[in-house]
Amino acid sequence: MATATPRPGRRRHTAAPVLFLAPFLLLFAATLLAPIGYALWMSLFREQAASGLGFGGTKTLFVGAGNYLRALDDPGFRRGFAHIALYCAVYIPVMVGGALALALLLDSALARAKRFFQLAYFLPHAVPGLIAAIIWGFLYTPGLSPVLDLLSAFGADWDVLGADGAVFAMANAATWQWIGYNMVIFYAALQAVPRETLEAAVVDGAGQLRTAVSVKLPMIRSSVVLTTLFTAVGAIQLFNEPEVLRSRSAAISPDWSPVMFIYQAAFTRHDYGLAAAASLLLAVLGAALSFVITRLGNRWKEA
Repeated sequence: MATATPRPGRRRHTAAPVLFLAPFLLLFAATLLAPIGYALWMSLFREQAASGLGFGGTKTLFVGAGNYLRALDDPGFRRGFAHIALYCAVYIPVMVGGALALALLLDSALARAKRFFQLAYFLPHAVPGLIAAIIWGFLYTPGLSPVLDLLSAFGADWDVLGADGAVFAMANAATWQWIGYNMVIFYAALQAVPRETLEAAVVDGAGQLRTAVSVKLPMIRSSVVLTTLFTAVGAIQLFNEPEVLRSRSAAISPDWSPVMFIYQAAFTRHDYGLAAAASLLLAVLGAALSFVITRLGNRWKEA
């Protein structure tokens, strides 16, 4: 029985998507898959002195899951997750809620000079995160900060970088930088809401607030879920703010956050196996967090 041979044209059509995707796949493998694989390999080994006296250099030992157990058993690493959980509890609601409120205000019929305020809200995001953290470090320092000096003049002395205020100080700095970026995402989603739907709400007697809560917000659920996901994943990778502010605060330790612990393990203690294991544990947490937020978001969208 004769078999059908593939046509040359069909073969070309099959190869075209592969050729277009090849540059992305190569970059994806080189910049993501290869580093993850190398970190996984490093996490299975540990450098140890060749002799008890420290002579003879070091030798590499296979420890299997030993580095993961050391990371989980380290009080500093566990304490970092407790700090970041508190930070997320403060930062994520303020960030997402604030960006959503600003976007709804800009999209309302009462808003004026919308272009100006879009630019004004977005401008802080143009400042690099490290520079922003340094600026806020000065604003949090008594004697240098005009805000703290003004509060002190009225008898309201507040140790912003103390044990009770450090988390709020870092959340404030990160919110200032990223709220405008997330506002743009929400505002773009609001522009896609059909005008006919909004006009129907007005005809039914809904005011600006009722329209925003009952019509606009449900129609941009996907953007809200996506922004919450990105905000949460970014929050657990907190590094710039505590690293810069710890020189001005005794309440911020060198391993205050999980990423700071990883940095200290790799570049201060030169324990690369421990740093790789801790990095992968943090990556697993990020994946689990993404799964939970996505599932909850899908339930909200189906409600």
